[in-house]
Amino acid sequence: MKDDKNGNKAQLRYSGRILRHWYWCVLLCLLFLFLTAGTLYVDTLAGCITGVFSLGLYVTIFALDRYYRPKVLLELIDFSQRFGGVEKEILDGMMIPYGFVLPDGRIAWMNAQLCEMTKRASDCHKNISTVFPQLTAAAFPGEEEEAVEEIHYGDQTFRVVMKRIHLQEILQDMDVAEMEGEGCSVIGLHFFDITEISSLRKENFEQKPAVGLLYVDNYDEAMDSVEDVRRSMLGALVDRRITKYVVSAGGLIKNLEKDKYLLVMNRVSLNSLMEDRFSLLEDVKTVNLGNSMNVTISIGVGTDNGNYTQNFEAAHIAIEMALARGGDQAVVKDQDKISYYGGKTQRSESNTRVRARVKAQALRELIGARERVVVMGHKNTDIDSLGASVGVCSAAMRSGKPVHIVLGDITSSIRPWVNFLKDNLEYAEDVFVTHEQAIQLTNENTVVVVVDTNRPSMVECEELLYLSKTIVVLDHHRQGTDKIENAALSYIDPAVSSACEMITEILQYYDEGVRLKPYEADCVYAGIIIDTDNFLTKTGMRTFEAAAYLRRNGADVTRVRKVFRNDMATYKARAEAVRHAELYMDSYAISACPSEGLDNPTVVGAQAANELLNIIGVKASFVLTAYRDKIYISARAIDEVNVQIIMERLGGGGHMNIAGAQLTGVDIEQARLTLKEVLTQMTKEGAL
Repeated sequence: MKDDKNGNKAQLRYSGRILRHWYWCVLLCLLFLFLTAGTLYVDTLAGCITGVFSLGLYVTIFALDRYYRPKVLLELIDFSQRFGGVEKEILDGMMIPYGFVLPDGRIAWMNAQLCEMTKRASDCHKNISTVFPQLTAAAFPGEEEEAVEEIHYGDQTFRVVMKRIHLQEILQDMDVAEMEGEGCSVIGLHFFDITEISSLRKENFEQKPAVGLLYVDNYDEAMDSVEDVRRSMLGALVDRRITKYVVSAGGLIKNLEKDKYLLVMNRVSLNSLMEDRFSLLEDVKTVNLGNSMNVTISIGVGTDNGNYTQNFEAAHIAIEMALARGGDQAVVKDQDKISYYGGKTQRSESNTRVRARVKAQALRELIGARERVVVMGHKNTDIDSLGASVGVCSAAMRSGKPVHIVLGDITSSIRPWVNFLKDNLEYAEDVFVTHEQAIQLTNENTVVVVVDTNRPSMVECEELLYLSKTIVVLDHHRQGTDKIENAALSYIDPAVSSACEMITEILQYYDEGVRLKPYEADCVYAGIIIDTDNFLTKTGMRTFEAAAYLRRNGADVTRVRKVFRNDMATYKARAEAVRHAELYMDSYAISACPSEGLDNPTVVGAQAANELLNIIGVKASFVLTAYRDKIYISARAIDEVNVQIIMERLGGGGHMNIAGAQLTGVDIEQARLTLKEVLTQMTKEGAL
């Protein structure tokens, strides 16, 4: 007890749990009071003795309370102060840097280790982001969670564990402070030095093995294009250029065959090649000793897949993908993703038809061994997909097998051809089927032939791929990451102009007795015309040979041209898309095609993209079309830009000079901005 300024005495009183402890003494006194009353009722003398004893107990308890209360309270206060000081000393002396910040980022307190690390006083109240730029308010944990951030400070690396501490829970039972509102909190920061661990982790990552395969795409063709006396020198120069490039990056290279190499390197060496975007792809083309054909190479690398054997298997998959996409590119396959580099030039067309003959014989055997054939192309079937389906249908009919073509929505671009085919007896009954009918017809003894696409997400009816054990893929698009697995026969040749050209070659070797009907030849011929833009794009010797074969089977150019005529609304929409085109980065024409009043606006958008290539200075054209809650992008190029790799960034694909993509959840303007961002980024990366 002590006097205050007014002369009044201030007393220390019990409270809380200690006060409740003294309630037992009061209860005991009350019990003795009842005991005394009961004893007096029974015996007066005994009651007086009990009363005297109870009175003595009351006086003793009261005296002890008056005497020990100040001492006990002072001892508790002293212990609390000493214990708080010990806690503060322990917290301040922690070997781990530790501190508190307010929710807005201002520093509330730092222990000695954190003060020493940051060279700042403990009462520094600056924002934590001024000391550690990576620790912003956005990185702080939420109301009930813990956040971890890895930061670099000086030459050290720290793992910062941030935990939100709610002051409401701490102060809710205390009378010394009152909080207004809810959710008041501070952030506790623990700094764990992981510099050594991070260094070892980085070193371990850099030493991970990578195995690669390098193939010379056109070794024999390039050698045949040079004089005999220079062939050995050309081969030596190519070999020296390849070896020097790999060795300079710290890798090991071994020649397996005249046109095949095995590469072994660590992740550091691979990263340097990836940062260089495999400049060897372009460098090897500069080797020229009079050869009329430039040498091109394909590279497949496997890394982060486990041991050397697993990486070698991944390298095999990568090199197959590089070759399936047309060669002249590098593919890196790690555990999480597949990266593509190069692919800027068109794959040279092979003059041999050995592959077509082998695939035709294999297709005939598969069809002959099954009961039924179901053919389908890609979604939003176009004339190339329909023409290729008709070609396969004709082959299956000649083998005496029931065959069906799966069609979804019949658009205006193929409706005349479907009606034309249905007018003929062979196609009149049940050749064209819907998705539901195709599912009922397909079983394990059915051959499912997929034409004009190799992506399962793009086929007309994906369920058929899981109902049949015999799947055939015939496509001319470059293969991507998403591909049809477990195909019994896969024939993918990006050098071919169209799926119809591919089917025409197969038909010539399928059976000597196969001969297309005139209306079938018209349909297949129309597919070649559309995909080659009237023989202006991707046409080679084999393209004209296929066209000549179709002409011999009765294809009529006049009939095909009449079917391709557009109505006035379509023509105006295409002209409107060309009129409103903008030239982005002085190289890329971007426009939007109106879709109102058009039955198949995506085809009109593709036609507009072809028209934009006729403008001087346009390296590639992109036409965006809104159709059925999606934005369809038609991309076209002549030879300077690979639009396929651009569309792959947007989730699409296609050819080097004909590609497309579909975007969902965006409008025309958002899709236009996304396309521009991709073009800008790829230009900065050197991918274009």
